[in-house]
Amino acid sequence: MPILGPSDPLPHAPRRVLVAGTAGAGKSTMADRIGRVLDLPYVELDALFHGPRWTPRPEFAAEVRRFARGPAWVTEYQYREVRPLLLGEADTVVWLDHPRHVVMRRLVLRTVRRRLRGQHLWNGNYEPPLRTVFTDRRHLWRWAWKSHASLRRKLAVMRDGEDGARLAIVRLCGQREVDRWRAGPLRHAAGLNEESSL
Repeated sequence: MPILGPSDPLPHAPRRVLVAGTAGAGKSTMADRIGRVLDLPYVELDALFHGPRWTPRPEFAAEVRRFARGPAWVTEYQYREVRPLLLGEADTVVWLDHPRHVVMRRLVLRTVRRRLRGQHLWNGNYEPPLRTVFTDRRHLWRWAWKSHASLRRKLAVMRDGEDGARLAIVRLCGQREVDRWRAGPLRHAAGLNEESSL
């Protein structure tokens, strides 16, 4: 199936939706909005993955497996160990392919805002001190910069592989395309979902 753009209608009523993009692209925000419009439960993977002190929760993969087999959901396409499982169950992928400078600006602003506000994230965790960008080789800002191009390769493999034949993959580049898709194809898909549930 060819990759769809911001004005292309979806070929089916989405029921299991993955939102892909590098850190800072807006995956969680988009997944939450898709869930609200299509009346699908949104499952935030970060909340399932991170235990206290940023340690991975041992139940993570089992919990993802449980909800992924359900009839309807929307979540982020992330975490290497569960990506194949999620991809095998999904029917739609929304790919936020924003330019690197846009993603990095959003990520820096989000991190600084969370840190200054002391915003609680998941299971007792907070953003680490900003100085850790210089001391932590795995800092989110560094990872986002390095991984930006790699997601394009993963999505190309997804499109050309076995999953690509059944998946609707929507590529959105920049906020204008996001807004156009939300106002057009996504709203139309909400009607398709209502019809499929009758």
